[in-house]
Amino acid sequence: MKGVSPTFHAPKKLDPCLGQYIYVYDLPSRFNDDLLKGCYTLMNWENMCPYLSNLGLGPKIIEESNETVISKENWYATHQFSLEVIFHNIMKDYKCLTNDSSLASAIYVPYYAGLDVGRYLWGGFNISIRDESPNQLVKWLAQQPQWKQMYGKDHFMVGGRVGYDFRRGSDKNEDWGTKLMFLPEASNITFLLIESCADKEFPLYENEFAIPYPTYFHPSNDDEIFEWQRKMRNRKREYLFSFVGAPRPNLTSSIRNELIDHCQSSKSCKLVGKHFGDPVHVLDVFQDSVFCLQPTGDSFTRRSTFDSILAGCIPVFFHPQSAYKQYMWHFPKNNSSYSMFIPETDVKRKRVKINETLFNVQESEVLEMREEVIRLIPKILYRYPSSRLETLDDAFDVAVKGVLRRIEAMKR
Repeated sequence: MKGVSPTFHAPKKLDPCLGQYIYVYDLPSRFNDDLLKGCYTLMNWENMCPYLSNLGLGPKIIEESNETVISKENWYATHQFSLEVIFHNIMKDYKCLTNDSSLASAIYVPYYAGLDVGRYLWGGFNISIRDESPNQLVKWLAQQPQWKQMYGKDHFMVGGRVGYDFRRGSDKNEDWGTKLMFLPEASNITFLLIESCADKEFPLYENEFAIPYPTYFHPSNDDEIFEWQRKMRNRKREYLFSFVGAPRPNLTSSIRNELIDHCQSSKSCKLVGKHFGDPVHVLDVFQDSVFCLQPTGDSFTRRSTFDSILAGCIPVFFHPQSAYKQYMWHFPKNNSSYSMFIPETDVKRKRVKINETLFNVQESEVLEMREEVIRLIPKILYRYPSSRLETLDDAFDVAVKGVLRRIEAMKR
């Protein structure tokens, strides 16, 4: 019609959080806050209270020597079993939190399962004491309206210990751990653990996913990470390889004694057995090494793997379950792009000389692997809670995206 101006409709802005909203349960305090208040009871040979300070990051590390092994900011003596607390504190500032559970793509259950079970793993506690909190938790969850939507298939939880600590296979008191992950309700929940249960080839349970152990570095912004990566690229590496760890005389399957022998017999190797609890010393050795030996520990995986990657040191694995079948969301699918593999059996049967094997890797391959390791650094560290990264995903971001993808696939 003449004289009538067309109506202009501005395009609707897309919601940037669509498909990423997370609803966090306000759990009864016995499942998280009360455990922190009773931090001195969490481990019977170690006071966990200092390690759970600073939002779960632990005491700040201040470098006393004049060397610059660590950067000035955001280094903490973080405990390997504090992941639940760190993850929860980062989640409090997640960009797409919602108080409306009907909008949520995933529902987070902030139960500190690892801190809880850690109180009862040693000392002969009977199963009724060990299973009390897990039983109470699933009973509480089953009463929530959010649970009844998908019966837990959109729920996820972080366990800061290995999967076997939550999968006791019988009701015998002498058996290890709790039954948390064998409870019927828990079979629908996605569990994020520092190590998933697995056999030699595959993960055993489809609702378990391994995510990185916490390291000592918790940066507040992208620039801190870029600066650290530059530093690791430029670091001169004095040793061909190193081994940081104690022997395991009671574990007949362990190859640690053999690795210690290999290291002691080579001028190109640095061995750290005595001071492996000192973060600055350990990081200094890793930064000085081209390759870092990462055998199995008390379980398949070790926190040391992530400390060595943080230091730009190429990990050398001896068992596929130490990394290749574990950190599917965080590590490259091409294992040889960032690591070396020497089978345990070859070490035990003396079919291999580690010094020669590593010395024979072409320099160009070494440089490519190291560059891939340094590229991995953001994805294996947990940022400082309350901070945001602009262009990088840290271990938290990668894990949350993995959970959202999994739940979306189940909904489809």
